[in-house]
Amino acid sequence: MQTPPVDSPPGPPQPRTAPFAGWVLAVCSALLLVLVAAEWGPLIGLDDDIADTTHRWAVDEPGVTQTMRILTDWVWDTWTMRLLCAVVVLWLWVRRGDRWTAVWLGAACLVGSLAQQVLKAVVDRARPVWPDPVDSAHYAAFPSGHAMTATFVCGLLLWLLHHYGAPRPLRLTALAVAVVSVAGVGVTRVWLGVHWATDVVGGWLLGSLVVAVAVVLHRRLRP
Repeated sequence: MQTPPVDSPPGPPQPRTAPFAGWVLAVCSALLLVLVAAEWGPLIGLDDDIADTTHRWAVDEPGVTQTMRILTDWVWDTWTMRLLCAVVVLWLWVRRGDRWTAVWLGAACLVGSLAQQVLKAVVDRARPVWPDPVDSAHYAAFPSGHAMTATFVCGLLLWLLHHYGAPRPLRLTALAVAVVSVAGVGVTRVWLGVHWATDVVGGWLLGSLVVAVAVVLHRRLRP
């Protein structure tokens, strides 16, 4: 007598952290965008208070301000982050031979950068204006391009380390560097008086949303 076939055990459940995080980040980003575009009084007042305080500190502490300018213009600049992304894309393509992931990473960073510019043009928020500025910047204020770019580049690279099973000490070191970079670049933009605090928060939220969406697409579409 034939033995009836045994059903194979169900596979492990698909992780739902990234889709859930994506929805939460999308809602928070949209809410903040609406409040900024509508110039909601309490939010604008909070931005003004933070900007006035940090600008006063920036004027009173020229040494710290100069350090902030070096960090934001060189170490955590958007082009520095994009160059880092390009190096990793090249490494994935040539050394690991994972061309699909290399294209995915390059496309995610490109889409994140384009989305940032589109949102700047749509919201068209004015930057802070000072009688005694300590720095200058171009384009509209919301969201902060520096904060958004640092967030999605660092977030994607951290996920790749996890994806490829990098040693735990390396992942923890990279996490610490990423946290310092993402938080630090936000502080520099507000300190230098070229962004409102909510511009930076918006950049963090939108950059994290890019990471969440990119991770979901990688898991579902990668052959």
